[in-house]
Amino acid sequence: MMEISLLLSDHLLLILLILGCASFVHGLLGIGFPLLSTPLIALFTDVRTAMLLLLIPTMVINVASMVRGGRWNESIGRYWPLAVFVALGSIVGTRLLIVTPQAPYKLLMAAVLLIYLNVHRMGGRLPWINQWPRTSMVVFGLLAGILAGTVNAAIPALIIYALELQLPVNAMVQVFNLCFLSGKLSQAATFGSVGLFTLDVIRATLPLALFALLGLAGGMAIRSRFATQTYRHWLRWALSVIVILLTVQYVIDVMA
Repeated sequence: MMEISLLLSDHLLLILLILGCASFVHGLLGIGFPLLSTPLIALFTDVRTAMLLLLIPTMVINVASMVRGGRWNESIGRYWPLAVFVALGSIVGTRLLIVTPQAPYKLLMAAVLLIYLNVHRMGGRLPWINQWPRTSMVVFGLLAGILAGTVNAAIPALIIYALELQLPVNAMVQVFNLCFLSGKLSQAATFGSVGLFTLDVIRATLPLALFALLGLAGGMAIRSRFATQTYRHWLRWALSVIVILLTVQYVIDVMA
């Protein structure tokens, strides 16, 4: 695992560019910060270091996104148990990330991004989600948490779940960010229990979180002025390129 301080000293400008773009996209769409920033940073470090670097910025972004929009009874008040299961799954995923080799997670991340890019084709095919709402909440919460703990990408599982339930957009964004936050809190505790998430990491990454808030505010400010579909299209193209890069990098790591 690369030291956070060394990573920042070697790649600070690139990291700031990534955080700025990812937080801007999150401000526009209500989601996307960890989904975009994690694989980009993982291209020049390992997945675990990327996730440690992004812990504080992601939590700050999630809180800021969650409080926007109001009407919490329709979202957080109803679906808060989902965040509990995400937190439990995140503990499992983070433990796996700590004790297992890092290289395969780049391939797993590419696979998760590929699922996300095709998730719209999966809607309406899982009627059991509505038939057994408690069971489906447990299943998708734990799955999302495990993905959050291993590759920082809970969103594919959560989107499939939300599409089947036909959640309103505002409620969807609030629930997603609550789940992201709960997953990051449990991940921080898990990393902290083995000495990976320390005060030095917090001090080094807190300024990054403040910088990311600027990008988030910029995205939120122009959310209503531009066609969201355009940005979704750009995001899909960017993620498609990342999938290819992660896959190629994994092959090179295996062959080295």
